[in-house]
Amino acid sequence: MPDQRDTCSCHEPGMHGYNSDDEQKARYLARLKRIEGQTRGIHRMIAEDQYCIDIITQISAVTSALENVSLALLEDHIEHCVAGAAAEDGQVASEKLEEAMRAIRKLVKS
Repeated sequence: MPDQRDTCSCHEPGMHGYNSDDEQKARYLARLKRIEGQTRGIHRMIAEDQYCIDIITQISAVTSALENVSLALLEDHIEHCVAGAAAEDGQVASEKLEEAMRAIRKLVKS
């Protein structure tokens, strides 16, 4: 059973901004598949004793790609869930805003 963190009042239980649009969800999955391939490439590079700086460059690319996915998910969350909660006003809005701020803090620290 989903708890409040698993959904918001603007979606059915278990639904989120990114999966209310099948095309958007497919884009996220495709981006993550590319990142997965890049990560496997890094593994291969280390196994093949490739040059350290080249490996670090690839790690930087994966990190950047993951940050971009995180930012896009956060933007979806703000556009759907936070905006929906803000329309309701009150405690729900405050909780969603604080939730978004915690996510932003995590992104900034990474």
